[in-house]
Amino acid sequence: MLDYRAQTFLAVYRLRSFTRAAEALHITQPAVSQHIRQLEQNYGCALFAKVGRGIEPTAAGELIYRALDVAENDDTRLRAELDALAVADSARPSLRFGCTRTVADFAAPRILAEHLRRHPDERICMRTGNTAELVALIDRGDIDFALVEGSFDRSVFDSAVFSHEPYVAVAAADAAPSGRPASIRDLLGWHLVLREPGSGTREILEKHLAARDLGVDDFAGTLELASIPAIKACVTAGAGISFLYRVAVERELAAEELVDITPADFAIEHDFALIWQRGSRYAERYRALARAWQAYRAVPEAS
Repeated sequence: MLDYRAQTFLAVYRLRSFTRAAEALHITQPAVSQHIRQLEQNYGCALFAKVGRGIEPTAAGELIYRALDVAENDDTRLRAELDALAVADSARPSLRFGCTRTVADFAAPRILAEHLRRHPDERICMRTGNTAELVALIDRGDIDFALVEGSFDRSVFDSAVFSHEPYVAVAAADAAPSGRPASIRDLLGWHLVLREPGSGTREILEKHLAARDLGVDDFAGTLELASIPAIKACVTAGAGISFLYRVAVERELAAEELVDITPADFAIEHDFALIWQRGSRYAERYRALARAWQAYRAVPEAS
């Protein structure tokens, strides 16, 4: 259970105001100030600094926030487990997690089906979003962990690699160039169908293009869609080419609706990772879950 001064600190940090924190906690502003002073005396450093008419956390305040935010979210999880025990000895709280959209659409279904076969009483709540959105949900305690394809702050989050995913260029089977291109520059004459800014699928493309002094605007044109099924449908219809994780196009490649045209100089693999707050007491549980889900993904689909 968090100390009342820790709760005050969290409110001040999140609201960036002693006055609003006092209103939210239903205590006086002098009490808020006293709680923060006591924490500063305990740790021997300033936690907030005045900036204009407002306040901002110091570097020490940021460090303490990360530790207390993890403790608060772990406490919420522990309370949920205790509440479940009060209902039935074998009950467990919901498995609350998030997935980026590629993972949610093309990896999670098989994993969750196998998970429920082995744990039929499990309650599952899965959220979807891009990596930045899921990180924010973890920070707020709305979910406990996430399976992501994008980059994340490794100083704030621990992780376990879930899979190594090939990243490929695809085109419609009846419009693809003959033979595999030698260079990414051989594809610049095509229109590029891609995800919206902020998505992990787009982030990896932009990163590797930039390493070659290129950008998405170097293609003949771009079409942005916030849906992988829509991207695949447009490419299949001949609207252009796209770069996607192979797991997202396996069925279309097998059906020869799309073909792999990944240039020889653009062979890329990227990790899907299970992430959680650094310092969480549930770290080993998350690592064990990552290992189990890796095994579940290898289980053949039911015919």
